[in-house]
Amino acid sequence: MAANRKIVELRHVLTERFGQAALPASPGEFLTGLDVFDGAGGLPKGSITELTTPRPSAGSALLIHCLLEVARRQHFFLALADGRDSLDVQTISAAALAHLLWVRCETAAQAMKATDLLLRDGNFSLVILDLVLNPAEELRRIPATSWYRLQRLVELSPTAFLVMSRHNLVPSARTKLVLENQWQLADLQKDDALAQVRLRPRRSAVIANNAAASGRSTFSATSSKSLDCSSPRSR
Repeated sequence: MAANRKIVELRHVLTERFGQAALPASPGEFLTGLDVFDGAGGLPKGSITELTTPRPSAGSALLIHCLLEVARRQHFFLALADGRDSLDVQTISAAALAHLLWVRCETAAQAMKATDLLLRDGNFSLVILDLVLNPAEELRRIPATSWYRLQRLVELSPTAFLVMSRHNLVPSARTKLVLENQWQLADLQKDDALAQVRLRPRRSAVIANNAAASGRSTFSATSSKSLDCSSPRSR
């Protein structure tokens, strides 16, 4: 009941803050202002980008913080469905927080429902679903059909949709990236920390046929090619 009440509250927030007008549809790439993404053309609008962080302290929190600063500079709203209520707002400027809609969730299922509403709203240039700290058992219970539903929602919108997880999880993702860093606290305090972020594109044949048939997501391993990128910090 508490989870359903939070979803109802989110609907009210979206209606009151943004009304019914959505951003105009515009195909192409969403330029983040961060070389780590923009070096490859940016995050594609109207599709899912999956970023996996298989190692502890790989840097997903760093990327979220940096994307919030981009939202502040470029004056757009970023929506974050936080799967384990883990965002450390004490380290984010008040000016950046003014550009954030933060949905604080306790489970992956709750975060998926919140993301559904955020994508339907159509007022966000960037929606992030953060499942990095959610346990694998929760993630395995997400039906593959849920990811295809989110893909259908985002493909009709001007939104770039970024999913973060420890596992290769999203069968409908158009772009799959792996964050390969493993940070120490001292690394994050360096001025050039952002330049040390390494992303590897994950190349795969469509991994979803069997998953879609069974209605379950899979954590599939795929062949890949390494690539070093420069620009955004950790988790």
